[in-house]
Amino acid sequence: MIAVADSKLARYAEEHHLAGLTAPTLEALAANRTGYSVDKAQRFLAFQQRIDTELLKHRIITENRYTAWFRRGEQSFEQVRAFIVQFSVFSNQFLVAQLYKMINADTLEGMRASKEILANEIGVVFNAGRKRPSPRDAGQQVDPELVSTEGTVEGGVFHFRAAHFEWLLRIAGELGLGFQDLGNRRHGTPSTLHFCDELIRLYGNERYAITQAASYAVENWAAAGFWRELIDGLIRYNARTGSNLPLAFFTWHDRLEAQHAQHTQEELEELYFTRDIDENDFIRYGNEMLDGVAVFWDGLDEQRRALARVA
Repeated sequence: MIAVADSKLARYAEEHHLAGLTAPTLEALAANRTGYSVDKAQRFLAFQQRIDTELLKHRIITENRYTAWFRRGEQSFEQVRAFIVQFSVFSNQFLVAQLYKMINADTLEGMRASKEILANEIGVVFNAGRKRPSPRDAGQQVDPELVSTEGTVEGGVFHFRAAHFEWLLRIAGELGLGFQDLGNRRHGTPSTLHFCDELIRLYGNERYAITQAASYAVENWAAAGFWRELIDGLIRYNARTGSNLPLAFFTWHDRLEAQHAQHTQEELEELYFTRDIDENDFIRYGNEMLDGVAVFWDGLDEQRRALARVA
């Protein structure tokens, strides 16, 4: 749960036994906003306990065998290549799921939130209030390490080289891979394609309740630390082999996900207080999404073991 910094809200939470709720929810409760009540808040906290035990303890969040191995930095050249190819398929095919999520949004606000992610993925840099680049800078290479993880795509500048797929392409080039070797479904293993299809089925579902459950599951998986494990493994691989694989794709996402935890929790609470939520369905579909995630990583784990046997 997210700690509340405001002393008045903290006292309100303590008086009403609501410790653990985020500041926006406490503000809404204190203001008696429509749909918000202390009784419903207590029910939400009980629901959160269910989520913590029945969803967020999914094995792919608590124990990812592949990323635990990857972190050691013992990968062979072939294992790193295979990982980058499969990750590029997932990353590129995620655009399809995100497009479905945008199209199937049931509010303008929800559509805009999905557009933010989609636009950033394809190369619109977040506008964090910095000076707008001059036209002559627009064609220059964008260093992902310097690209903001904060702000909005509104007023942001599009760069081809800021597309996340092109960041992966830079890594692939160091491994002897080219554009034709990445991203397309034909390069995906059955486990990778299963994950991509589950993202479309659940994360991009036309039913708002399903897509929100899948989105919550995906965000909590992404914030659980796997990015850091991949970064550590690649740093160690570079040091061990004398390679110079650029890591910006991974370090940028790690910084981004570190900021998403609070937003994800705030969105869940707003969902609970403003919509009718079937708690069992939410946990069910969230687990189905995490099962799909697990298939992806398990497939990578099987692939790296097979490559080790061949070597």
